[in-house]
Amino acid sequence: MSNKPDGTIPYVIQGAAEASLTSQTPGMIRRPGVTKDSTGSSKIWLGLVTAAPNEKGPPHHHGEAETAAYILSGHVRVYFGENFEEFVEAGPGDFLFVPAHTPHIEANPYDVPQEAVLARSPDNIVVNLED
Repeated sequence: MSNKPDGTIPYVIQGAAEASLTSQTPGMIRRPGVTKDSTGSSKIWLGLVTAAPNEKGPPHHHGEAETAAYILSGHVRVYFGENFEEFVEAGPGDFLFVPAHTPHIEANPYDVPQEAVLARSPDNIVVNLED
């Protein structure tokens, strides 16, 4: 049996890959798990995201990709709207959804690290915007 998936059978990935293998924004470290490269998937990207304490990333959006996250530990705050003045905040056990094409800023405004399981469809598209 081949170690490389062919898209016709279930496949197990042993842990998340290095962050350098996927798109990033400063302040959040995304480590891929299920991707086109790791499984041949064509409609989903799944990985882990972490943020150090008191981190705040730059404005960005995810193009056509919808984003969903399940918060494992810590808290994530997502700023959006005019001048990024509005925000939602999710903590352990919460699910978070960010619609496609929504400019936002992700932040961890607390003194403890944050970790979440992150899914995007169709892929981990990251479009960094000017500050």
